[in-house]
Amino acid sequence: MAACAMVATTDGKVSFAENVRVDQILQTLDRLKVFDPHEGVDIFRVFCESILENPEIGHAEAREAIAKITSNAEDGALLLRVCVAVSEADGEASLADQIEIVSMCSRFGIDPAECGLYIDMPINDFLKPDMNNGSSDLRGFDLLWFHHHQRKGTLLSQPLAQPT
Repeated sequence: MAACAMVATTDGKVSFAENVRVDQILQTLDRLKVFDPHEGVDIFRVFCESILENPEIGHAEAREAIAKITSNAEDGALLLRVCVAVSEADGEASLADQIEIVSMCSRFGIDPAECGLYIDMPINDFLKPDMNNGSSDLRGFDLLWFHHHQRKGTLLSQPLAQPT
């Protein structure tokens, strides 16, 4: 539930759809049916509230909980699939969700491609202009990266390079 909370809170809020998805997952996955779904959702909410109220402490608590299972690759793979499902609960996984999941992949030693996070794409397609503002630079990505790491308390001391 800690990992799901880390993914669900990347945008600074937890949607109803993300709560419902966690409940659905707990009720349908055979390996998770040993847990009471209501208790699982409550644990998810506690982690979410902790992360949103105090990101540094909340993320530390969540990482500590996740660390308890990082030695088991099979459990890690299941956890990452669950995180991907939670990230897609709102209809589409955001870049911030994917960054969080890729970070978890490294903790478990799992290739992010196994989670469907990296798709071969020509660089020009990746840098297509933003349809909302016509910009083809990565300022939006830089801003998202900044806010994501600011909330997690993992900002680097050096500022990001500004596009010219």
